[in-house]
Amino acid sequence: MDLTNTTALVTGAASGLGAATVEALLARGATVVGIDLASSIARVDATADRVTYVPADVTDETQVTQAIAAIEDGQLRLAVNCAGIGPAQRILSSRGAHDLETFQRTININLVGTFNVMRLAAEKMVTNTADEQGQRGLIVNTASVAAYEGQIGQAAYAASKGGVVAMTIVAARDLARYGIRVNTIAPGIVDTPMLATVSDEYRAGLAAGVPFPARLARPDEYAQLVAMLAEHDYLNGETVRMDGALRMAPQ
Repeated sequence: MDLTNTTALVTGAASGLGAATVEALLARGATVVGIDLASSIARVDATADRVTYVPADVTDETQVTQAIAAIEDGQLRLAVNCAGIGPAQRILSSRGAHDLETFQRTININLVGTFNVMRLAAEKMVTNTADEQGQRGLIVNTASVAAYEGQIGQAAYAASKGGVVAMTIVAARDLARYGIRVNTIAPGIVDTPMLATVSDEYRAGLAAGVPFPARLARPDEYAQLVAMLAEHDYLNGETVRMDGALRMAPQ
């Protein structure tokens, strides 16, 4: 897929994986529409003339529909779902049972939000002219290695990301008739703003647990993988782990 002079949609675009993806796609000649919460967008230094930030909640059908409707027909060829949260809470602890609202909110943002953007982006992509292979677009979703080896306290997060993984092959099969591919990236430990509050000692301990390279992943490496998935037209229905061969321990 050639992204030059086409439009890409990125959720969670104001920071972390989403922000890195925006930069990578701009460098490849794409125009980018970035979705994030208004409070997050307010902190972005939006200097690129090929990026438009739209305040929207990925779980809100109307807001996402309006954001996508602003994209010209025949232009949206890539949608990347980076929006998500990662709360930690044990199913049962000294404080009592896991908060149900936290579990529901995590599923709603990480899984339902991903599905919402995916279905609406696919609906827009069918207006594209197919390339010589009959391809009209690509959707890249974000899971986590927690989908496979969730740690203690990650019941909500692991369940939400496991749902994203399970949805990948189904979505790829559903959308194949329209020439739309669907892939998922399952990152390991990435150096994003979520880790900004932890100590250097704790970060070093996380890095030491990665077999090779023994360091945290960088957001730009996630973005590089997004670009690779776009360029490799035969990759479809696949979840790719980006984790340095890490297999998470219980805690």
